[in-house]
Amino acid sequence: MSSIRERNQELILRAASEEFAEKGFAATKTSDIAQRAGLPKPNVYYYFKSKENLYREVLETIIEPLLDAAEPFNQPGEPGDVLRAFIRAKIRISRDHACASKVFANEIMHGAPHLSHERVAQLNAQANHNIARLQGWIDEGLMAPIDPRHLMFSIWAATQTYADFDWQITTVTGKASLDDSDYEAAAETIIRLVLKGCEIRERAAQPVSQ
Repeated sequence: MSSIRERNQELILRAASEEFAEKGFAATKTSDIAQRAGLPKPNVYYYFKSKENLYREVLETIIEPLLDAAEPFNQPGEPGDVLRAFIRAKIRISRDHACASKVFANEIMHGAPHLSHERVAQLNAQANHNIARLQGWIDEGLMAPIDPRHLMFSIWAATQTYADFDWQITTVTGKASLDDSDYEAAAETIIRLVLKGCEIRERAAQPVSQ
């Protein structure tokens, strides 16, 4: 029974992500979500109680990956290695969670009315922690003296555009959808721009004690 429940919940969440991404919260109907999931409409209410609860669950499917993507900033590491890992993680989110990313972007553009205060605080705390790490590297002389907040905003924009504005990107590239080589090229390009632009320097090697 648990496997059936998990399967149905996954089908509904995937369908909801696609519907909310295409139509927004207000214009999305639970009947359309159910039809897209291939399940009876009562199943949506059985598993998620309401459209708003389901919408919040879709947001949760992107918030956890966003927090996980910042994990390199929570560990010791050189700025170049941390930024590379962070950018690659953000590109993977755009590849693997494109619809949920669009839903999240639309939520933010409307002032985040459905995000809990706890989640907003958690996301802001992680962002401020990342910015503090960047400022620390700047203070150590490991990076150029740029504004770390705007650097973070630029990385967000550069990576998330591959999900939030994928129609524009596929139109320009002439592809029906992006493939792994496109995402790899995107990651490498953004990494090169960020590391070169930030003038990343390595720490001097510590002398080996005799």
